[in-house]
Amino acid sequence: MSAAEIDGFADRIRQHRGGMISAWIGIPDATLANHLAQEAFDTVVLDMQHGMWDMPSAANAVAQVRLAGKPALARIPVGDFASASRLLDAGASGIIAPMINSAEDAQAFVKSTKYPPLGERSWGPSLALNHTGLSADDYLKNANALTVAIAMIETRAALEAIDGILGVAGIDGIFIGPSDLSIALSNGDQVAPNAAEIDSAMQHAVSRCRAHGKFACAFAGDGERAGELLKFGFDLVIAGAETAQLRSGARRAINAARRIASA
Repeated sequence: MSAAEIDGFADRIRQHRGGMISAWIGIPDATLANHLAQEAFDTVVLDMQHGMWDMPSAANAVAQVRLAGKPALARIPVGDFASASRLLDAGASGIIAPMINSAEDAQAFVKSTKYPPLGERSWGPSLALNHTGLSADDYLKNANALTVAIAMIETRAALEAIDGILGVAGIDGIFIGPSDLSIALSNGDQVAPNAAEIDSAMQHAVSRCRAHGKFACAFAGDGERAGELLKFGFDLVIAGAETAQLRSGARRAINAARRIASA
């Protein structure tokens, strides 16, 4: 797969060309990222907010995912916009920013992820140039289109400000965090990412994205829920974290061995 095809991710998601499914990795191991990228995921997300990635390990994982022929995204820690630009320099195709609660938060996010005239991203994309094969001039001209800035909607304030957030030039799409959103909407009473109230909020978010001509992404705890969210109209969904998939696979193998041995 060519660099142009890999970086076609941004164009594909903006044009809503088929629901995409992504891996989600918090364990800071670039080899693990490469292994999951061999599967039929459309992209791989490195979770730096709740996962254990640091910048060197994340940059290595971006390279390993690219080596496998897939684009890599990264979720930064809350407010860590300096890391956002560094991850783009390392060759990430997009950044997910948590806790974007207002248009002002969205503008600060864009400032670090887009070159002028949209933002003020500083120049230094040495690894991105290597991964894309573009000249410096061509990368500068195309980087804003080749990479995506994704604002997370996961609080009551963010849901109320969704139109303002989507209206910020340089915000390419949103990502719904249903667990945090359920905590917020229940006033801290429960973690219920699959509740009917969350379904309604997510469908509302998709409709607002369509009205603004932008894309919608969401986290799902497993493949079944991911399929439901694709039916809601989400453009990209997570089909569970790697830790859950690892333990589920181990559990199936153990149970199968016990069952056959005792038969």
